[in-house]
Amino acid sequence: MYEASDRVGGKLRTETVAGVSVDVGAEAMLARRPEGIALAEALGMAIVHPTRASSRILSYGQLRPMPRSIMGVPMDVEGLAGSGVLSDEGIARMRAESALAVERPIGDVSVGDLVAARYGDEVTDRLVEPLLGGVYAGRARRISAAASVPQLLTMLANGPLTPQAAAIEPSSAPVFAGLAGGMGGLPARLAEGLDVRLSAAVASLDELDADAIVLAIPARPSARLLRDAAPEAAALLGGIESATSAVVTFAFADADVSAQLGGDRSGFLIPPVEPAAIKASTFSFAKWDWVREAGAAAGVVHLRTSLGRAGDTLSADDAELIAASRADLEAIVGLTATPVDVHVQRWVDGLPQYAVGHLDLVERIRADVERASRAGRRIAVCGAAYDGVGIPAVIASAHRAAQTVTVTV
Repeated sequence: MYEASDRVGGKLRTETVAGVSVDVGAEAMLARRPEGIALAEALGMAIVHPTRASSRILSYGQLRPMPRSIMGVPMDVEGLAGSGVLSDEGIARMRAESALAVERPIGDVSVGDLVAARYGDEVTDRLVEPLLGGVYAGRARRISAAASVPQLLTMLANGPLTPQAAAIEPSSAPVFAGLAGGMGGLPARLAEGLDVRLSAAVASLDELDADAIVLAIPARPSARLLRDAAPEAAALLGGIESATSAVVTFAFADADVSAQLGGDRSGFLIPPVEPAAIKASTFSFAKWDWVREAGAAAGVVHLRTSLGRAGDTLSADDAELIAASRADLEAIVGLTATPVDVHVQRWVDGLPQYAVGHLDLVERIRADVERASRAGRRIAVCGAAYDGVGIPAVIASAHRAAQTVTVTV
C-alpha cells in the first residue's frame, strides 16, 4: 500500500491539544449504517456515542433549538414553527407545503432547489444550508439530491413531503457513533496489519508492479493517474470540484468555560445568511464523555470551530482563523476566555462536491475504468468522491473496489 503523506488516515486524524489527543478531522460516523461500526468492532475497538446534549442553530442573531427534519423537511411542524428559526412569512410558507401540488423533477435536482420549491427560500437558506455545510462544506443549491438525500426524491414521488416526514416515528437509536480516543485511531489500528509505505506518492501507474490496483485517493490525483489508462474517467474526475475547510480546536481552562457552555448544548450550526466567519462550533467536551474525561486530568475542556464552504479559498493565515473563531464565539455565546492551547487543521480540497448529475457521472467513471481493466491490469476506484463522504459510505466504497479487482475480468 502506497500512501503519499507521512501518516495514514486522511481526514481521520488526531492531534495533541493541551496534552490531550483529540480529533481534528471527522469526529463521528453514522451509526445507522453498519460499515463503520462493523470495521471498528472487527478491529477490537470500543464504540462510544454522543451524550444527550443537543446542537443549536443560529438564526436571526440567536441560538435556536435544532428542529427535527430530513435535510430541512420538517418532521415536527409545530416544533419548527415555535423554534424561532423562521420568520412569520417563512412559517406560513412552510405550513402550505401539504396542500402544494407535486411536480416531481425530471432527473436530478439540487437539494436546495428541491426544498425551496416546496417550502420557500427561507427553509433552504436557514436550515438546509447549515446542515449541508456540515456534511459537504457545500452550497445547498449545487449539491445533488439524488446523491446526497435520495430519500427526498422517493418521498416526493408519493406526494407532499410534510405529512410523510411527520409520520416517521422518532428512533431512540443513536444517530452517530465515535471511538474513545478519537476516530483517528481507526486507520491507525487498521494499518497495523498492512504493509504501508508512507511518503510514497505514485506519479504513474507504470511504477506499480501489480496485477490489480485500487485508487483510494481524491478525484484529481486519480484523474492524473488514469489519464492514459482511462481518459474519459480521468476527464470526469478532473471536473469534480472540492471544498477547502478548516477545523480550529481550542483548549480552555475548565473553570473558564464548562459552566458557561456545558449543560444540554453540544454546539451550534450557522447558515451563511448570518454574519459570521465560522459555520459551526462543536463543544467537544459536552458532546463526548471521553473528551471531557481526557481533558479533566489537565483541567481543560476542548471545543472546535469549522470554517470554509465550497468556493471559499480560506486564504487567511492561522492567526486570522483563530481570531475570527474567537470573535464569533464571543458574539454568539459570550465566550471571552483566553485559550490554553489552539490547533488549526486545514483540509485543502478535502470534501468533494456532489453536483447535480453526480450519480450518472460516477457510473460513467466506473464504466471507463472497467474498460481499462479489460484491456490490461485490474483497476478500481473508491473513496469520498463517489458514493458518499461519510465514513461508512467510504468503507462501503472500498469494499466494492476490492470485490471488483478480486474477480476474474
